[in-house]
Amino acid sequence: HLVHIKNYKEFEILGKTRDDAIGEAFDKVARVIGLGYPGGPKVDKLAKEGECTIQLPKTHFENLDFSFSGIKTAVINLHHKDPQINKADLCASFEKTVTEELIDNTLKAAKNLKIKKIALAGGVSANSYIRNKFELLKKDGYEIFYPDIKLCTDNAAMIASAGYYNYINGKTSNLTLNAIP
Repeated sequence: HLVHIKNYKEFEILGKTRDDAIGEAFDKVARVIGLGYPGGPKVDKLAKEGECTIQLPKTHFENLDFSFSGIKTAVINLHHKDPQINKADLCASFEKTVTEELIDNTLKAAKNLKIKKIALAGGVSANSYIRNKFELLKKDGYEIFYPDIKLCTDNAAMIASAGYYNYINGKTSNLTLNAIP
């Protein structure tokens, strides 16, 4: 998701994935090329040994939505066509392509909203390539925030934080509340 956070209680979803979540794409790519689960850290590690030599498709929507299934499918198809393909290069190219999509949409949103603060969250925010590329935005005057790596592995801490701010602002629910993904 690409979310404009106005305060701890108020936010607006600006864009979201139309298919696979980015973490899901990392996991599926890793599984297919034989890296196992969880895929994110394993793709990140192997990509450091490779080069971005493989052109992968990117999606372009009029809005700020994302699509990662095409990139994932392209990687999987390349691996199936040539199981001997350089997996490190494949991982590096995959990381580069998904990161470009993240940055493109994030910058469009930041410019439209005239904001200079960007925060990354979720498991994929632990990816070193993604962090490094977002860090480069600092030279353009952006402030970049992301959680410590140990807080990126599980959404429980993020959910607990959201619950805390709801609670201190008087928003509570009874035990009949249903989970909505």
